[in-house]
Amino acid sequence: MGIHIKNADEIQAMREGGKILAAILKDLELYVQPGITTLDIEKKAEQLFKGYMVKPGFKGFHGYPAILCISVNDEIVHGIPNDRVLENGDILSIDCGVKYKNLNTDSAVAIIVGEDTSPKAKKLVNTCKKALWCGIKEVKAGNKVGDIGAAIEKYVKGSGFSIVPSLTGHGIGYQLHEEPHVPNYGKKGKGNALIPGMVIAIEPIIVAGSPKYDTLDDGWTIVTRDGDLSIQHEHSVLVTETGYEVLTLREGEKVL
Repeated sequence: MGIHIKNADEIQAMREGGKILAAILKDLELYVQPGITTLDIEKKAEQLFKGYMVKPGFKGFHGYPAILCISVNDEIVHGIPNDRVLENGDILSIDCGVKYKNLNTDSAVAIIVGEDTSPKAKKLVNTCKKALWCGIKEVKAGNKVGDIGAAIEKYVKGSGFSIVPSLTGHGIGYQLHEEPHVPNYGKKGKGNALIPGMVIAIEPIIVAGSPKYDTLDDGWTIVTRDGDLSIQHEHSVLVTETGYEVLTLREGEKVL
């Protein structure tokens, strides 16, 4: 299919959709607390999508059954909301997509449940958030996809954690997954060139232990093989003439 460069109207639609997605994820982040289930979060998302009158990007995608992917502790990605009760100290990623004017945006937020968690879990979450911004700051016209991956990989490995090589970011627009692939590893100066009007989803997916994983019997949920912790954090990012614009930036979110 090749890489689709968005025009001004498409960018504005993605900007509007991204703003709605950011608001939904912020509400869901505030909603998370010990004692609720991941299905409760899914039901809250359903209310929010109805309120904003937007379509979920994930539900029905290759048969995926839910609005959200909610991955807890050793779940890496694609966790299907269920009756699992969240406990104080759990970590989770809520990954969500909005389809607005036929254009997709995609974002995920890494969350610590409750007041506190283990030092390792806290470091993992903070490393993932910072790694995302390390990648985003490499986004500018003329740079390469490899510059993004190299920056993420360097920060994650320097913190003592690992990326999962086969799980990557991607272009986004009329399709949820478009060209190019945006790996969380790479070599500076290598890969597709970043061109103004490209929109890419950058999503560090990192683990505390081994990057080896298994897929559960539900056909979706990917878990660490060693049972160690994992986390994901993601934004949809526009390449501009002068740098980047984060289309899914949440109100009050810190740029790390």
